[in-house]
Amino acid sequence: MKMNRYLLKGTAVGALGGLLFGFDTAVIAGATHQLTEVYSLTPSQLGLTVAIALVGTVIGAMSAGAIGQKFGGRDTLRVMAVLYVISALGSGFAWSWYALLAARFIGGLGIGGSSVLGPVYIAELAPAKWRGRLVGMFQVNIVIGILLAYFSNFVIAQLHLGATQWRWQLGIAALPAVLFLIMLFGIPRSSRWLVTQDRVDEARLVLELMGSPNSEAELKEIVDSIHLERAHKSEPLFSWKYRKPIFLAASIGMFNQLSGINAILYYLNDIFAAAGFSRMSGDLQAVAIGAMNLVATLIAMTVIDRLGRRTLLLVGSVGTAICLAGVSAVFFTNSHHELLVWLLVGFIAFFAFSQGAVIWVYISEVFPTKVRSKGQSLGSSSHWIMNAAIAYTFPLLAKSSGAYPFVFFSAMMVLQFFVVLFAYPETKGVTLEQLQHQLGIE
Repeated sequence: MKMNRYLLKGTAVGALGGLLFGFDTAVIAGATHQLTEVYSLTPSQLGLTVAIALVGTVIGAMSAGAIGQKFGGRDTLRVMAVLYVISALGSGFAWSWYALLAARFIGGLGIGGSSVLGPVYIAELAPAKWRGRLVGMFQVNIVIGILLAYFSNFVIAQLHLGATQWRWQLGIAALPAVLFLIMLFGIPRSSRWLVTQDRVDEARLVLELMGSPNSEAELKEIVDSIHLERAHKSEPLFSWKYRKPIFLAASIGMFNQLSGINAILYYLNDIFAAAGFSRMSGDLQAVAIGAMNLVATLIAMTVIDRLGRRTLLLVGSVGTAICLAGVSAVFFTNSHHELLVWLLVGFIAFFAFSQGAVIWVYISEVFPTKVRSKGQSLGSSSHWIMNAAIAYTFPLLAKSSGAYPFVFFSAMMVLQFFVVLFAYPETKGVTLEQLQHQLGIE
């Protein structure tokens, strides 16, 4: 079986939602300094400016699954694209701080929705042979989006636009958002969703379009799996037998953010400024860190099935803890500032190689089929809620000392090492049925 242009196009469009996700997540880093000056923001208000998007993300992630099931992933992604456009234009033309908050909240809804719907759309569209690699493109696009956001901030800063610079940095996201919206009108609905709507003939045509070698057999598998899901729909997640998967999903989601990854991505330029770097130098170094994020993610995707999820988490815990301790030492001693960029590059490399690559794979593996979708929502929600809490509190902690947040993040990575060492099972090469037995699920 060969990948045809229809499958490639559908995957590329679905994954473009990941690029917008990454871009919108990181682009705020270049604007925090000007926003603080323009709106005379306190540390608490700056934290709210960043975190308000994450409030929208939590709501978007929690509601997108049900909406996508009712109207289809493709059509719901169109709504997410419209939200991205409104957010970018609203941020660029914001006439007040409250208007900016509203625009960022709307963008958060788009981020949360696309983080759920994009991978699901690709998974439902792709034949089983290609599914893992094609869904992985969504994560790769997130990282590319982060890199493009830092590069965009750097390029716009070179234009010396003065007081309007932040408007261009935030508003430029409207261009890829409009492109995303247009391209969504050139791809089909997923065959799986069509089956849920009893549109079986249309589903068969989509499977044939995607290059399925045996569309009838694959269609039968989809029909059977949906019948099974409907039979298990009433199975509750919060029961004693699922205590271990619940702990694993919630803890890996929280530890992912307790590393400080998104706080660093959001406030990267401010971190460099606090260490004495010029604004231009901070923009350029942010690009270097975004590039390392991409390289390490690509490396991790090639070894995750060979080295194992648990091994990557343990290696990442040690590496991130050491790098974060080094960053805190730079701020405590107010010396060796030249090491800061290398310590943050090292942190990003260890994070992308471990938590960044493992979290979504691990969450999808530890739950049995009966409650997998509910479990994934739980793990995703714990991730986004912790993200919002840290993004809000980071400026408050950093105000008293730039070192304190990094001491906390480093300590959390030490704690993660021991939690993973003693509580996390290795899922590499283990069937989902065997894993359920290991976790004590009958």
